[in-house]
Amino acid sequence: MQESVERKDKLEFNKLQKRLRRLVGSAIVDFNMIEAGDKVMVCLSGGKDSYAMLDILLSLQKTAPIDFELVAVNLDQKQPGFPEHVLPRYLREQGVAFHILEKDTYSVVKDKIPEGKTTCGLCSRLRRGTLYSFAEKIGATKIALGHHRDDMVETLFLNMFYGSKLSAMPPKLRASDGRNIVIRPLAYCKESDLEAFAEAKAFPIIPCNLCGSQENLQRQNIKQMLAQWERAHPGRIEQIFGAMQNIAPSQMADRTLFNFTDLTIDRSGEREAYEFDEASISDWSDGEQAKPASNAAVQFIDAVNV
Repeated sequence: MQESVERKDKLEFNKLQKRLRRLVGSAIVDFNMIEAGDKVMVCLSGGKDSYAMLDILLSLQKTAPIDFELVAVNLDQKQPGFPEHVLPRYLREQGVAFHILEKDTYSVVKDKIPEGKTTCGLCSRLRRGTLYSFAEKIGATKIALGHHRDDMVETLFLNMFYGSKLSAMPPKLRASDGRNIVIRPLAYCKESDLEAFAEAKAFPIIPCNLCGSQENLQRQNIKQMLAQWERAHPGRIEQIFGAMQNIAPSQMADRTLFNFTDLTIDRSGEREAYEFDEASISDWSDGEQAKPASNAAVQFIDAVNV
């Protein structure tokens, strides 16, 4: 009985591992994330997602039709109680080239952000600046972050609800100054799959005590909302992510993405048939006097003519 259970568990893990590798490979190809000769700086936080990303990239590196280099980088932000020995020991065991950066961003964040307020914004900006700078220093051509599909969907709603902006985390991003390119190889992967993978691989997870202890973060509220939707309508998150890949600018309201101003009609040529275009029309206006414009309409016209 025990042997049967172990065989089943191994089969399920193999299926999970193949699925994750396939999804990561598809994301890399779809967005041209990694090219021949790239030096990819894999940002390792000690969380389940970055561990899984490194593990999968290492396995793909062995079978990929192109040569590329991987180097792991961890930013030690000097959080109290951070187990400094965990990541170096793990990376040495895996035979992975790595760098540990030491930057006391923890003190900066605690000094600048009032107690109880969200620290993620400032913390991420400080991390980004340090990692961008180090990528240039070591000649890395790509910076790999461990954000997955659920992170990207959550960010979409965060920006909508709290920033009045329709944007998320792109699978591939060039920094505003053009000096670095960020890739997210886990863009097609579900968080639940990554959790199962991390548990099966027994990664030495390091919790983030700086932001993870703040229970009322906006992101946590969004995560709970999406989880409720997913329970009520399985596949909802997948549908939302699909919508993020299928945007119709002419059906939105952003004047910088679509030229609404210069839209004109074009009735040249033969048109396609409309549905119900032969509907009968009652000409009720015959013999009736046109109704005067409402006060609101008059005010609008006067305002436009000023």
